[in-house]
Amino acid sequence: MKNKDATSYWKKNLRYLGILLTIWFAVSFGAGILFKEALDAFHIGGFPVGFWFAQQGSIYVFVLLIFVYVRLMNKLDKEHNYYND
Repeated sequence: MKNKDATSYWKKNLRYLGILLTIWFAVSFGAGILFKEALDAFHIGGFPVGFWFAQQGSIYVFVLLIFVYVRLMNKLDKEHNYYND
């Protein structure tokens, strides 16, 4: 029973990691490099959006994803009774 629970825990953890890393890749590589030209038509604070994502936006998204991951893992830990009070 415990081995099955651990397998379920890690599968869900890897799914979370895959989703969050895909989002980070899409923002950092997609918005900062692939779609830079299209995003440069818009401006944030006087700077083109493509440039902003390449310089700062992907970092902000990465930090936000860290907090999302912590929250998801705390929830998963409680769900599988792997937490300390």
